[in-house]
Amino acid sequence: MSAPTQTAPAPAVAPSPHMTARQKLVLTLLLGAQFMIAVDFSILNVALPVVGEGLGFSLSHLQWIATAFALAAAGFTLLFGRVADLVGRKRLFLAGMAVLGASSLLGGLATSPEVLLVARVLQGLATAAVTPAGLALLTTAFKEGPLRERALGLNGALMSAGFTAGAILGGLLTDLLSWRWAFFVNVPVAALVLVLAPSVITDSRPDRRPRLDLPGAATVTGGLLLLVYGLTQAGETGWGAPATLAALLSGAALLVVFRFVEKRAAAPLVPLHILKRRTVIWGNAAGLIAFVTETSLVFLLTLYLQEVLGYSPLATGLAFGVLGLGTVIGGTLGGRAVGRLGNRTTIVVGG
Repeated sequence: MSAPTQTAPAPAVAPSPHMTARQKLVLTLLLGAQFMIAVDFSILNVALPVVGEGLGFSLSHLQWIATAFALAAAGFTLLFGRVADLVGRKRLFLAGMAVLGASSLLGGLATSPEVLLVARVLQGLATAAVTPAGLALLTTAFKEGPLRERALGLNGALMSAGFTAGAILGGLLTDLLSWRWAFFVNVPVAALVLVLAPSVITDSRPDRRPRLDLPGAATVTGGLLLLVYGLTQAGETGWGAPATLAALLSGAALLVVFRFVEKRAAAPLVPLHILKRRTVIWGNAAGLIAFVTETSLVFLLTLYLQEVLGYSPLATGLAFGVLGLGTVIGGTLGGRAVGRLGNRTTIVVGG
């Protein structure tokens, strides 16, 4: 009598991971904050001529409304990324959101150019704090795998969409209400995040608490600030002006010093071996070129469309919406293009 044949059990199919209700709320709060940061980059662009007229900015000084924000955001993001590791990412995230809400209220109530510029600097500092802290909280809230990939994918898509939404929303608010609402719209969003986040978001820190690396922080922050300032002065007074040359040369010198400081630092802000990778070099170069050309294009087109062609703020916002739509499509298809064509080919074709 033959033994009964035994069939091997069918392999278990791993269920598709689903987010819990708490994870969905965490994702909504963090993505909402990052989306608001992205919107802030463009929401005031279409209102620049109206703001200048209302507060008495001269045409040559109008760029400082955007530059004051960019100086603080670009100069302090790297430093605040390390500060988040020291004091806690959740704590810095909440502090940044509080500053963002308060500075937006100050900007909306501004009655002089000086007050508005102070508000823009504070908004830039808040952006420099919220961006790295929020991204770190997002990655630690989801374990490595499909859920984290989905969360990061949504974050990238919303950051791209923020430019479009900001341009259209800025034009709509300026046309229907006032340019001041381009600031005021941030206040309730920041308040909602501050109310809900403390009980929902779990704090995270690195396993080993790093040191601050004060020399590195001082040199890279100072170098970035001087470079951005020098580029701004070049557009206002010319490349050969003493102030422009002094700022650019000093900024470049400080960044060179930063490189030598990081070589000897026990806990460097930026491990230099990472910067030597080809993918990082290509990515940084392409990102720098894209950011510089995009932001200058938006500033010049804002003035051209409204001051020369006579577009309303809303029409200008809709025109930038077309550019933003291209950004969203490019951001959505970019990952697939990199997978099929490779990093270098995608960057060259995109450029």
